[in-house]
Order: sequence, then structure tokens, then C-alpha cells
Amino acid sequence: MSSTSKPARPVKRKRKPGEWKLEISFHLMLLPAVVLVIIFAYVPMAGIIMAFQDFRPILSFENSPFVGLDNFRFMFQLPTFSRAMRNTVIIAFWRTTMGLLVPLILALLINEVVRSWFKRTVQTAMFLPFFLSWAVLGGVVREVFSLQGPVNQLIMALGNDPYMFLASNNWFRFVLVSTATWQGLGVNMVVFLAAITNIDPGLYETADIDGCNKLKQVWYITLPGMMPIIVLLGTLAIGGLLSAGFDQVLMLYGPLVYETGDVIDTLIYRIGLQNRQFSVAAAMGLMRSVIGLALVGAAYFLAYKFTNYRIF
Repeated sequence: MSSTSKPARPVKRKRKPGEWKLEISFHLMLLPAVVLVIIFAYVPMAGIIMAFQDFRPILSFENSPFVGLDNFRFMFQLPTFSRAMRNTVIIAFWRTTMGLLVPLILALLINEVVRSWFKRTVQTAMFLPFFLSWAVLGGVVREVFSLQGPVNQLIMALGNDPYMFLASNNWFRFVLVSTATWQGLGVNMVVFLAAITNIDPGLYETADIDGCNKLKQVWYITLPGMMPIIVLLGTLAIGGLLSAGFDQVLMLYGPLVYETGDVIDTLIYRIGLQNRQFSVAAAMGLMRSVIGLALVGAAYFLAYKFTNYRIF
């Protein structure tokens, strides 16, 4: 009768007396970032109380009347809420998918390039858009996809009529996803290239001896070796699934494309800052944050269950 034994857990190393003193410098380097996160991320969470009040700035938090879940009921009854939620899920899904898939493919291709100068040039060129905010890139995208822009000039040169990409519900999502993928392409590609360099070269030498071609080496060696990084980036991306790129959408959308381009964040912006319905906007923001937290937890659980990968 055979018995199966569970793998032994790794023994936790005991810290030597005084070892913590060697790490003080590293903790001090992190301290400014921790302080900034506390000030700008955790302290403002006190404003969550607005979601359960009929908040009026003149009355402050203490004197504004408490209304319970009325703001959430009103939020779900808005005809624009379901439309914004649907657009957010669709746009965020394609942004997340293409934001991981395209850099992964390019990283695999660039990794096969022999000439290092060409590889460095391509990496630099693809990384540059990341340093530009959408306040700048928004104007560039508007010019590129305008009626007289280079895209429509090429379309007319091929004998077709120009398209109003940023005013068409059929094309607006495509512009959002493609330009967002282009803007964040360099970061993920560099991360994937770094993951490839950490793979043991001996595995490729053994595969060459066994007669494996490049495609099989990528499938059976490169991709499994990159899986922890792919899972990490995917898990982090899922946390922002309901953001859908607020700054990008705000710079590019307009009333003509509300049907396919209005997302939760832009709806919160219009309701809270333009219409001054602060409590309803706070309720929407709280709902979005809770769903994002649940998605991150679910993604982390699935990553640990199926790939045995732990972020923390």
C-alpha cells in the first residue's frame, strides 16, 4: 500500500540579533513614499462618509444629513449608470488584454534580435510615449485621427471617404484601446524582456541538442519561465479594471460618443464636479473601489491556486 507524503514546508529562517539594523537604510528610503501614500491615499478615505449623506459643503461632514443607502439606490436608477458600467467593462477588458498580449509578443520577437544596437533603439522608441501624459498625447491623438490627419489622408489616398474616428461610436473604442496599448507598450515590454533574461540559458542549449525549434522553445521554456511575471502584471491590471483610463477618455471623448465611450470615472466626474452631486459621485467611487478590491483578491486567489504563485 503506497502512501503519498506532502512536500515539506520551507523552514523559516530565524533572524540574527541586530540584523534589523542592517535594513534601517532601506526602510528610511521607503519612508517618504509611505508617508505620501498615507497622506494622499488613506487620509482622504475619510470622505467615504459622503456616500451615506446628503452632503452639502456649507454644512461639512458633521452636519450633513445621514441618508443611508439612498445615494446607492439613486445611482442604480440612473439610465447613464448601466451604460457607463457596460462601457467600462468592455474598454477595460480590451485595454488589459492588449496591454499584456502585445508587449509579450514584441518582447519575444525582440529577444530573438541579434544586433544589440537595434534592440536598444526599438526599446527606447517604444518606451518614450510612457513619459508623456494624456494631456499631451490627447492633442497628438486628436490631430492624428482628425479629418485632415495622416490616418484619413492615407484612407483618402486609397480611394475611401474619411472617417470621424473620435466622433463615431463604431470607432471610438478602437481608438481608445489602440492608443492606450501604444502608450503603455514600452513598460510591460521591458519587464517581459527582463523576465526572459532570468531564464537559465542551459535550458535553451539542451533544447537545441534535442532538436527543438524556436517556436517550441518559446512555448515550453520561455513562456513557462515568464509565467510569474505575466501573472503578477495580470493581477495588478485586474485591480484597475473599472478605471478604463479616465485621463485618456476625458481628453478624447465628447457627447457624440457617450454611448460607447462614457465610463464610470467620467460619469463620476460629471456628476460630482460639474453637477455638484457630491454624495452620488462618492457612492459611485466607493462602489468602484470595492469591486476593484474584490477583483484583486479573486485574481490573487486564482493565481495562488492554479499557478502556486504568491505576490506577498
